[in-house]
Amino acid sequence: MPKVMIGLSGGVDSSVAALLLIQQGYEVEALYMRNWDSAANNDLLGNKDLFDPVCPQEVDYQDAQNVANVLGIRLHRHDFIQEYWDDVFTYFLEEYKKGRTPNPDILCNKYIKFKAFLEIAKQLGADFIAMGHYARVTHEDGQSILLRGIDSNKDQTYFLSQLNQEQLQMSLFPIGHLEKPEVRKIALEHQLPTAKKKDSTGICFIGERQFNQFLTNYLPAKPGSIMTDKGHIIGSHNGLMYYTIGQRKGIGLGGSKEFGNEPWFVVGKDLENNTLIIAQGFHHPLLYSDSCIVEGVNWISPTIKKESMSVQAKFRYRQADVQVMLEWIDDSTLRCFYPSRVRAVTPGQAAVFYLGERCLGGGTISLVYRDNQLCQY
Repeated sequence: MPKVMIGLSGGVDSSVAALLLIQQGYEVEALYMRNWDSAANNDLLGNKDLFDPVCPQEVDYQDAQNVANVLGIRLHRHDFIQEYWDDVFTYFLEEYKKGRTPNPDILCNKYIKFKAFLEIAKQLGADFIAMGHYARVTHEDGQSILLRGIDSNKDQTYFLSQLNQEQLQMSLFPIGHLEKPEVRKIALEHQLPTAKKKDSTGICFIGERQFNQFLTNYLPAKPGSIMTDKGHIIGSHNGLMYYTIGQRKGIGLGGSKEFGNEPWFVVGKDLENNTLIIAQGFHHPLLYSDSCIVEGVNWISPTIKKESMSVQAKFRYRQADVQVMLEWIDDSTLRCFYPSRVRAVTPGQAAVFYLGERCLGGGTISLVYRDNQLCQY
């Protein structure tokens, strides 16, 4: 049987994925990825005194080792710290400098889990790699097709939308046909050490620290004014990078006699004047747009032509599908139209496109429009 290198993270999903591969008869080995080292990254940045964000990597590694021991498979460990810094974190910082809201998980999959990891796996003699993602891949007529995971609440194709044909051809997703409760049940039945382990959330290198506190160590805060959509200055912010379109929490403004008690939401950013723009009401018109420009589009399926077409889109993870029309500008840039209007489509985030269960690919939202007018996002 072929040899598979499973990315064993120390979580329940990858643990069950490894188990299923063994049951299917593959020769299985595991590889634990270490992507972050505070001291090393501070040296890369030229800083010596940044706080050390708590990241449970060593706990996760030990959990991965315990799972490997139970399953009787070899666990390798490899540092991808430099690759993560160069290909993921540097971009992450540059996007925040521009006032945009990036999604590092997509880049982590593209450059680390399915590129750098794949290269190491090949060196270790693997024929395939496998991950504990909720996604599926099929192979038809010489091409690989990325499909949503069966569990619609856990589907992770949004984060896999930058993968290419070569990466998908060598990738297995053993739990993509399962729902999360089934994965937990299998782990319990086989007494895997991670069976009851809580799912990880957020970006691993931040750990349990507050995101704003973490970001301040790498980007200097630039305080500025908070202005209403009517032009009233009613407060101050600590830095535009801490806010995203549609955000309510963290603005720091409550009710008042002048403006009433309806909650405030971020509706725009004036980068030139370093001003945060807010308005009242979850459904304020300034939060809605009807088209956007998407750059750096990765088109997974070579047999589906890049032409005007009606497809489904997600502008945020777990967002409901939106019916959209795509019009290509060039080979990697398109304009996406959604006449029904969508709330809080945000520059820096990913737009991912689907035809039913099939993930076609996606790119980064760069400009957002309402009635053909550029939104101040």
